[in-house]
Amino acid sequence: MTHADIDFGQLYREHMAAAGGREKPPEEWDARAETMGRMSGESRYVNDFIGRMDLSGCATLLDVGCGTGAIALALAPRLQKVYGLDYSQGMLDVMTRNAAALGLDHVAPLRRAWEDDWTDVPVCDIVTASRSTTVMDMADALAKLDAKATKRVYLTSLVGGRFIDADVAELLGRTRPALPDYIYIVNILYRMGRYPRLDYIENANRLAGTQDFEEFARKAAFTFGEIDAAGRARLRQWYDADPERARRGGAPFHWAFISWETTP
Repeated sequence: MTHADIDFGQLYREHMAAAGGREKPPEEWDARAETMGRMSGESRYVNDFIGRMDLSGCATLLDVGCGTGAIALALAPRLQKVYGLDYSQGMLDVMTRNAAALGLDHVAPLRRAWEDDWTDVPVCDIVTASRSTTVMDMADALAKLDAKATKRVYLTSLVGGRFIDADVAELLGRTRPALPDYIYIVNILYRMGRYPRLDYIENANRLAGTQDFEEFARKAAFTFGEIDAAGRARLRQWYDADPERARRGGAPFHWAFISWETTP
């Protein structure tokens, strides 16, 4: 057997199923939209993502899994038309409101999920998928991104399959298998005849940036699900043992920054 005989799309789906991966219902993201919308768009991650992009010859952008518009709104002043696609109406509402506050009248929301029919989704010069690629079917997702870009695609994907410090997960007894990571994407793109470029962005983990234990516990519950009293006590002990570590949420993780040209 050689790599040409391996169906990496099928392997990804099997890995995702074995890891217990799931799409959060849009209502969970709706509930977080207002809080996320108040976060500053000028983050290190946003700057690192945009700094790796080539906008030359481009006038239009489709931002998939746009959330409250961190990438879309940062790029909008340099483009003629921007579409933000997300399955959370709450996120799209916040993005639209933020665009209006910035005087950006050329930003349009599109409510779609990865698994929906994208027939009527506009084709754009550039397509981005920032921190939104934890999908159930990666081969299908990459085909959709590729089909909607006339020039380039830029995305980030998790390295190592975990968003959270492993020590915190172990404290709560939530040590499920790691999610499939970026290496599947590279191999699927190879099978698609694309030539992906690869870089890395360091990111604070999902529990970082909290001001007190209650906020930290809420973030942990959003990630892991309901936490019982015993788990909460262990979490509190970990939090109090090293407040600076707790502020960071533990160890950082990395995003793989993957890009490719869609033109022949």
